[in-house]
Formats: sequence, C-alpha cells, structure tokens
Amino acid sequence: MAHYAKVSNTLVTQVIVAEEEFFDTFVDSTPGEWIQTSYNTVGGVHSGGGTPLRKNFAGIGYTYDKDRDAFIAPKPYTSWTLNETTCLWEAPTAYPNDGEEYNWNEATTSWDLIE
Repeated sequence: MAHYAKVSNTLVTQVIVAEEEFFDTFVDSTPGEWIQTSYNTVGGVHSGGGTPLRKNFAGIGYTYDKDRDAFIAPKPYTSWTLNETTCLWEAPTAYPNDGEEYNWNEATTSWDLIE
C-alpha cells in the first residue's frame, strides 16, 4: 500500500492509503494533484533504511514545495526557522538534552521545564 497526499494550491487537503494499481478508483476528481508520500520518511531520512520520499510524510495543512520536492509542516512558532536540508522547523535554541521534558515558550524564545 502507498500513501498519497491531495495538494491544492500547494496545500495538503487529504492523505489516503491506496494500492497503486487501484489508485484511480479511490481518488476523487476535485481540482488538485495527488502526490505520493511515505510515513517512513522524516527529515529526509527513511526509518527503514530505504529511499526517503519528499523529505517528510505529508499531513493535512502541510505545504508541498515543488522546488524542494518536499512536504513541510505548518510553521509552529514565529521564531522558528526552516532547516533547508531536512525541511523541518527548528527552534532558535536547541531542545535540552538532559532527559527532562520541556515546552517551547515563544515569549522568551526558550524551553520551559515541565514540572
């Protein structure tokens, strides 16, 4: 089975699972383009060691960038920037690597410890 994202004006509006040979019977005819996506691909890396597909698995509300051939999630915070290699959003401060859990604080552009 393969996953496909319906893209209308660069915006992902649907994601479906379909057998490639039966794909045409499962898709609708509304305007847009169906583009294959892989749930095994994150940040341009395939988790099973296979070939990555379009940088990231598509989700509803994601953008499809034809120039990068990549699905990009909505920007989570104003201060975050897009990593051009992975097409993932990154905080201006790295997530602490101390085993604790944190939430992003946009007002201070830092990570707050969850207590």
